[in-house]
Amino acid sequence: MPRLKGRVTLATVAGTAGVSVATVSKVLNGRSDVSPATRARVQEVLERHGYVGRRPEPTERDTIELFYQGVVNAYSVEVIQGVVEAGKTAGVDVVLTSHPKHPPGTVASSPGRTASWMRQLIGSGRRAAIGITSELSDADLAALARARLPLVVIDPANTPEPGIVSVGSTNFAGGMAATQHLLSLGHRRIAYVGGPPTSGCNQARMSGYRSAMEAVGADVPADYVWLSDFLYDDGLAGGTKLLDLRDRPTAIFAGSDEVALGILEAARARGLRVPEDLSVVGFDDTEVARLASPPLTTVRQPLREMGAVALRTALQLAAGEQVASHHVELATSLIIRGSAAPPGLSSVAAS
Repeated sequence: MPRLKGRVTLATVAGTAGVSVATVSKVLNGRSDVSPATRARVQEVLERHGYVGRRPEPTERDTIELFYQGVVNAYSVEVIQGVVEAGKTAGVDVVLTSHPKHPPGTVASSPGRTASWMRQLIGSGRRAAIGITSELSDADLAALARARLPLVVIDPANTPEPGIVSVGSTNFAGGMAATQHLLSLGHRRIAYVGGPPTSGCNQARMSGYRSAMEAVGADVPADYVWLSDFLYDDGLAGGTKLLDLRDRPTAIFAGSDEVALGILEAARARGLRVPEDLSVVGFDDTEVARLASPPLTTVRQPLREMGAVALRTALQLAAGEQVASHHVELATSLIIRGSAAPPGLSSVAAS
């Protein structure tokens, strides 16, 4: 069945499915007085042609959709808290949902899945959407635009389109500060374990790391950079690979606190002590950084404030107001604790 051209209305959906407009309306509203066969036929037409629907009339209390992809971790918990607290202050409700990742090997969402998602958002009366480290396809973005649903993305997982409003931190400066700290301690064999290669925040952190290394003429071998994701298991895998090198690094800059925890475990499994045998610096300053053993030196992102800024920006867009910038960066800062020390500390202590 070819895709309908132009604006898809209830009448065009009804005509294509061979039913009445009232029947299509019943399917959209979840009514039970429609036969399973008819419901399936109407839903197939709706999804095939990407029908989104009309926005409902405004309710007395605004609702914001907060969605994420993957697992909720220490980083996202802090951001979610910031969004929720800002929503409470602003008098709006925040609904947290999981938006599924694209199927492996694909680069775009199916029109049917995207249209179904949009119908859920609009039918629920959402005024705007906020995504946390989400990778949105062209189909997702086009559907949001058609629905006129404002979008703000926090640390987008892929490089955002120029018109997408996003909130992040000074990732480049943070990456440089972390690496400069290790350099100031005397390290030169410094590796980086970070997130997805397409992630904008990962690219910026890695660029800061490379810039700091280049500034002092320190070499960055190809096997000193490990990119996967920002989770514990990725740190464990990257740390294992790096610490098994013949010329292993004396320090590792981790792209997140959870990655750093994985590196600490890889070091422990090899009988290496932190910071005596290996220095580790993380990124985020989540609760896990303070609970680590030893407590983690890390780059602090103002995660709750990032969530609050995203919420306030989404409300501005929903009200039809212009925003000063399509990308907001909040300042990072280095927090020094106990996981980094000068290289060779173990041999010095033994003597």
